[in-house]
Amino acid sequence: MSPLLLTGHLWTIGPRLRHAVRPYVCPPSRPWETRVDDPDLGRLRLTGRWREVPGSEEAVVLVHGLGGCIDSHYMPRAATVVEAAGLSCLRLNLRGCDRLGEDYGHAGLTADLHAALASPELAACRRLYLIGFSMGGHVALRYAAEPGDPRVAAVAAVCAPVDLARSQQEIDAPVHWIYRHYLLNNLRSLYTAVAARRPVPWPVDRLGEIRTFLDLDDRIVAPRHGFTGAADYYARASAVARLAHLRIPTLLCNSELDPMVPARSVRPGLEGASPLLHTAWLRGGGHVSFPERFDAGLGEGGGVTAQVIAWMRSR
Repeated sequence: MSPLLLTGHLWTIGPRLRHAVRPYVCPPSRPWETRVDDPDLGRLRLTGRWREVPGSEEAVVLVHGLGGCIDSHYMPRAATVVEAAGLSCLRLNLRGCDRLGEDYGHAGLTADLHAALASPELAACRRLYLIGFSMGGHVALRYAAEPGDPRVAAVAAVCAPVDLARSQQEIDAPVHWIYRHYLLNNLRSLYTAVAARRPVPWPVDRLGEIRTFLDLDDRIVAPRHGFTGAADYYARASAVARLAHLRIPTLLCNSELDPMVPARSVRPGLEGASPLLHTAWLRGGGHVSFPERFDAGLGEGGGVTAQVIAWMRSR
């Protein structure tokens, strides 16, 4: 393995291990909750943490990645940067990711974002910004290409896939077994919580048979959300076909060394993208983790998240 590729793995795994031993602490916040209407299950609860900065008319909504939650290591770190910028912050749990068993979503489901942005806590904000990490970034890209809240001035996706089929092939490759194992374990716990509350398409006692993301998407995600199978889900939910139709300024900020969302799985999907898409490729860091001070090429100082926020505020 080349030193550069090793660096990408270290920056992906190291911050997670550090957070497990000594969790990152973010500014004080209060519990947040709203409801989202689902066509199959009715009204579902969404949860998160809300930090209001007095006098600020701007807020950032942070969206975690696949199998993550508002406490995933990059979320409190990002919230600290948002606070330093003087903005209010909502850390959003996508449905079911608080392990309360409400439901589970998919990579193209933007209803949770629409519901969060319409919540009373954000009503007084004049400008809103959306930052999604990893698969949360994919959901944010989908949001940027559909009608939405006119107060959303810009969207950023950090280390996000754009083509779900390509991403599935990458994460299911033998070389990525450690990341696949980690993510699937997280998703099994989420699914088990949902199964304790309502019927699910795949028996919990057979979750051990779900060993790849192709299995997961074909047997669990697709039947819950009305897709005929994994291939249909990837074709209909991927952001790749919608990048030509972005309606607001959008930033895709990915690492060349990301082992979970490799650049080779992203670049082909950027051909023909809207001029509203700005792409920043970073020659360092790993998956959603970067050195504290790292030049993202966005014309501002500070770390990557600070530069992303500055870019969005300048739109």
